[in-house]
Amino acid sequence: MIEDTIAAIATPLGEGGIAVIRVSGPEAIRVAASAFRSKTKLTDAGTHTVQYGHVIDPANGEKIEEALATVMRAPRSYTAEDVVEISCHGGIVSVKKVLDVLLDAGARLAEPGEFTKRAFLNGRIDLTQAEAVIDLIRSKSDRAFSIALKQADGVLSRKVKTLRHTLVETMAHIEVNIDYPEHDVEELTNAFIRDKCAGVLAEIEELLRTAEQGKLLREGIETAIVGKPNVGKSSLLNSLAQDDRAIVTDIPGTTRDVIEEYVTVGGIPLKLLDTAGIRETSDVVERIGVERSKGAIASADLILFVVNGNEPLSGEEISLLDELADRQTIVIVNKSDLATKIEMEALYERLPAERIVRLSAREGEGLERLEKAIGALFFSGAVESSDLTYVSNVRHIHLLKKAKGSLLEAIDGVAAQMPIDMVQIDVRNAWEHLGEMIGDAVSDSLIDQIFSQFCLGK
Repeated sequence: MIEDTIAAIATPLGEGGIAVIRVSGPEAIRVAASAFRSKTKLTDAGTHTVQYGHVIDPANGEKIEEALATVMRAPRSYTAEDVVEISCHGGIVSVKKVLDVLLDAGARLAEPGEFTKRAFLNGRIDLTQAEAVIDLIRSKSDRAFSIALKQADGVLSRKVKTLRHTLVETMAHIEVNIDYPEHDVEELTNAFIRDKCAGVLAEIEELLRTAEQGKLLREGIETAIVGKPNVGKSSLLNSLAQDDRAIVTDIPGTTRDVIEEYVTVGGIPLKLLDTAGIRETSDVVERIGVERSKGAIASADLILFVVNGNEPLSGEEISLLDELADRQTIVIVNKSDLATKIEMEALYERLPAERIVRLSAREGEGLERLEKAIGALFFSGAVESSDLTYVSNVRHIHLLKKAKGSLLEAIDGVAAQMPIDMVQIDVRNAWEHLGEMIGDAVSDSLIDQIFSQFCLGK
């Protein structure tokens, strides 16, 4: 039972049109009513109604803010508790004053993610839906947002619950045969267990098949833009970001550090890292930048290796290209608007043609070819249908793999004619791993860890 009432600012701090302070808990309406004056008392207001009035300081009756108070009575609220949301003018001072009087009236300052945590603890959502909330907030592309929204609506939860139901049926069948062995027909029982486990296994494998795509869509593809100085790396970053994010000059070595920028290319989020040009240099600062560039290359999911199409390949570039040939690398032959002097044959000898893209970063010409090349490299040409249920959370992927392993052991046990009570252990393990996904039999420490990643007020 949750007995205390919490309050927090639910909108970003700073100047804005409005700000929202959220109060939730058994005393939420009383706490808000003690500091809010309107024609209709909040304690008498119906659920899902909005009251116009003023926030006052109960100590002296002084008006603090003009505001709207939205009342949502349990269980029809975000947390499944009584909730009041006070909307006032956006400003650091005004918002702080409103929050202070609510805290003085008996509310406690909420911890990060505590409102969503209460929604989970009160049974309104399960753990996969709760984790989808933070994915909604952090989405960096329309596709990632769409995946998170479907998970928040319970698409993944419902699939997992269906799979668990099938496993429960299987365990019940095993239990009956353990309790009444005289009625057991071993061949039929083994076939039943094998078919049920195989069906759940196929569903899990389908989820895992799209898991890598889901993870990339959720987190973005870490992409290092590398190459010699002055080949157009910063121009490419600016073209993709559609903004003058990096300084572009004709002077080699302008970029001295790694510049980060999130962009969406063909519906795929990229975390772009514009790196310092890789070359031998006596400049101490530039040399540090080159070392950071090499570090970015080592950790990147995708490498965009930019070369100047208007000049021959250098020995340094050929050596770097040989090093990157086994990585997820796309060679960008830049400055396609100028005469071609680069040896294209040397590139085709080292990489497939579909991973070599000609474009002009300065003119923004050819970027659509780059989009197709990235899609082909990571998504077999395109992002999967929006009808699929994506798994994008690392924790979920790990648990699905553990459930898959348990089911394979169960199927192997049936094939080896092991006692069915031994097979049941593996079936139960798979059921429990799936249960951890949605929050059944999950530790308090894990719950705290998950919700600590949320922002204050969510």
